Amino acid sequence: MRLEAVELRRIKLDLVAPFETSFGVQTEKDVLLVKVLMEGAEGWGECVAGEKPDYSPEYVDGAQDVLMRHMLPRLLDRDLAAANVAKALAWVHGHHMAKAAIEMAVLDAELRARGESFAHFFGAVRKEVDCGVSVGIQPSISDLLQVVGAFLGQGYRRIKLKIKPGRDVEQVRAVREKFGDVPLQVDANTAYKLADAEHLAQLDPFDLLLIEQPLPEDQVLAHAQLARIVRTPISLDESIESYQNAADAIELGACRIINIKMGRVGGHTVARRIHDLCEVNGVPVWCGGMLEAGIGRAHNVALSTLPNFTLPGDVAASKRYWAEDIVEPEVVVSPRGTIAVPAGAGIGFKPRVDRIEALAVRKELLSE
Repeated sequence: MRLEAVELRRIKLDLVAPFETSFGVQTEKDVLLVKVLMEGAEGWGECVAGEKPDYSPEYVDGAQDVLMRHMLPRLLDRDLAAANVAKALAWVHGHHMAKAAIEMAVLDAELRARGESFAHFFGAVRKEVDCGVSVGIQPSISDLLQVVGAFLGQGYRRIKLKIKPGRDVEQVRAVREKFGDVPLQVDANTAYKLADAEHLAQLDPFDLLLIEQPLPEDQVLAHAQLARIVRTPISLDESIESYQNAADAIELGACRIINIKMGRVGGHTVARRIHDLCEVNGVPVWCGGMLEAGIGRAHNVALSTLPNFTLPGDVAASKRYWAEDIVEPEVVVSPRGTIAVPAGAGIGFKPRVDRIEALAVRKELLSE
């Protein structure tokens, strides 16, 4: 299919509540949306890059710039398949989040053109995906228990607690004592050092599913050393930006679980390769979130249908983060803690163009 035109839209979405991690507090999301037109079919993608390069070297202004100046001119007005986007853009070093956004949109257009759902394309093994929820750092333990209780009441099957030094063991103990054997894991977002290994080992008695990314992303060998001290499974997140990262981490014994974020690794093609690699090596995977709006969330739901996604991901309901999302129907979590996998063509959700236009703060168009 020929890529005829691309629209980039930037929108601002307010979070329903502040979200605190070891990096800081976030109250809104600057979202870059990508819409492609391919022989009459349109497709949508979403770039997960943040507003500042604090979580990742990639940031949303940079993603928009590299798309407009370098990536899209090479793709426009040529026959293009989503499976070839990564190869066509291989000359661009890094910028995985920008690459993912355009590949998402191209694949959505392809599938819409032939009336095929993402689930069918992926060879989905489930009609609904299990949902966990990510809980930001709270002002107090009592606030934390209240928030966790509310999410459990909404049906979520797994709780993930954001942690950082000084806000970790006591918080986990309180949740475990209050809510019993609820599936529970923690996410450090690189906040610790290898010297903190004995401290992190204090989490072992709480029977956690995993400790996510305790050390900085470039310290894969240190994670392997940490894994020999801490009994709780280590899951890598920020460290996994490519297939090679995943292969190296598995070979070194740096993790027993991997969090695949499609937007961070460069799109569906790479995400599926990492999934297959992990499956062959007996490493379960799960799908993390990056505060996506409805379009990115829909892509994550589709990815989570693959067989090795055996742990509940962070693919929460739209209402978890947004008072009003940009797709219809909105993403909802059932009382059983699941999201139904759409059967419609492409991502299976309809972008609300009227709302997107109302929220737009910047728009760029590139056409043949």
